[in-house]
Amino acid sequence: MERVDVAIVGGGPAGASAAEQAASHGAETVCLEQGVPREDREELGPDSTDAAGMLDYWIDIMDEDYREIPDDVILQELSGTDFVGPSTRVELNTTGMDASYPSFGFTFHRARMDDWLYERARDAGADIRVGTSVSSLETEIHTSGQTHTLTLSNGDSIEAERIVLADGPQRRITLDALDQFTPTGTSISEFLSPPTANHIAYQEYREFPEELFPDDRLVFWWGWMPGETAYPWVFPNDGTVARVGLTMPIGMTLDDVEHPETYRLLDPSDGGIPSGSTYITRLLERVYGDEYDVERDIPLVEDRGKARGTETYPISSTRPIDSPVEAGIAVAGGAMGTTSAFHEGGYHVAVRTGKIAGRLAAVDRLGSYNDVWKRAVGSEILRNVCFADIVGDYQPDDWDRVFDVANGMIGDGYGGRLLGRRYTAGIGATKLLLAYKRRKFRYRDGGYVQFAEDEYVY
Repeated sequence: MERVDVAIVGGGPAGASAAEQAASHGAETVCLEQGVPREDREELGPDSTDAAGMLDYWIDIMDEDYREIPDDVILQELSGTDFVGPSTRVELNTTGMDASYPSFGFTFHRARMDDWLYERARDAGADIRVGTSVSSLETEIHTSGQTHTLTLSNGDSIEAERIVLADGPQRRITLDALDQFTPTGTSISEFLSPPTANHIAYQEYREFPEELFPDDRLVFWWGWMPGETAYPWVFPNDGTVARVGLTMPIGMTLDDVEHPETYRLLDPSDGGIPSGSTYITRLLERVYGDEYDVERDIPLVEDRGKARGTETYPISSTRPIDSPVEAGIAVAGGAMGTTSAFHEGGYHVAVRTGKIAGRLAAVDRLGSYNDVWKRAVGSEILRNVCFADIVGDYQPDDWDRVFDVANGMIGDGYGGRLLGRRYTAGIGATKLLLAYKRRKFRYRDGGYVQFAEDEYVY
């Protein structure tokens, strides 16, 4: 049987980053990635697609020097973000966060970024195996430590001293692997089951007329479609190609929607929640249809994405869990619930948690993993959890109200730093701040974790 120091399940941003750190710290490391075909790469790659936008301070969260990111990875420099409500909008030209990157952020080519992470991991000595699927993971704890046995889909086995689970929001291996250490009658699926813990995202690559192309801004439409943290977006890509996409809860029905007539992307004739492609067509028609023929003037670019210019993928939309570190297991990235549907994914958080898990696994100090990742990314997760809570029950009118408040705050000199200074913009701003502070207090000291380390049973 093959034996290694550290085995990593999943080769997305968290897995590749874990592999690089584990190998560079001297561990014999293997990273196993099932891989999927894509139109934009010749070989199999990780199935962890996202909308591929990077804000300035996210690069620091990744613990990366932006000057080392290859030029061909970055597609468009960004100057800001537009948030569009049913009848009002907000323009933000700064994230309001201290950051080393000199502009608002950038969009990037996801496959090229993944390949860059793979190259670094291989250069460090990691064995990256794309096209290798893991069927199961069993752990045996003994007096001198633990032994993990991974069974591969071809029947081969790998034995490892320590494991990093980075299999993304699908959590194909994570759920059963962690259930070995949950109390009788409890399952990690209660917290991380993909149908309930994830959103589904859908996006299309569209060629825009030059005069319409949003070449340096991200655009999000809030309150246009129903569902908690459900929204469409446009992200500029290369040339005049943009990704037009959306995220929405899995399994939602029209019976779940209060006042469906208030949502601009629902029609009275709808017999159910529209498909992602229908939503995108309606968005483009509502926004540009008065002057442009959408299918002729903003066509699909069919040699992009996973298949014929489209892709569908899951995004974690839940709160994170701790890892069973006493069993020699760390969970990183989307598998542990650190990424967020609220900000459309979380490449930066996946990279950082993967790095931490890989480094600590290599030096046999996984016992500190849960504390270290909270210090590194806890403030980012806390922001996302709090904001997602605040807007969870918003109706279209609520988005207009909040955007009016935000415009008042920016006009009062906030410059986009909406949570970074004292509030003087009236009652609306004060209410927003108090709602945020109440939730921060509720989740203080890592309280956003929904399954804590001391709940595991060994």
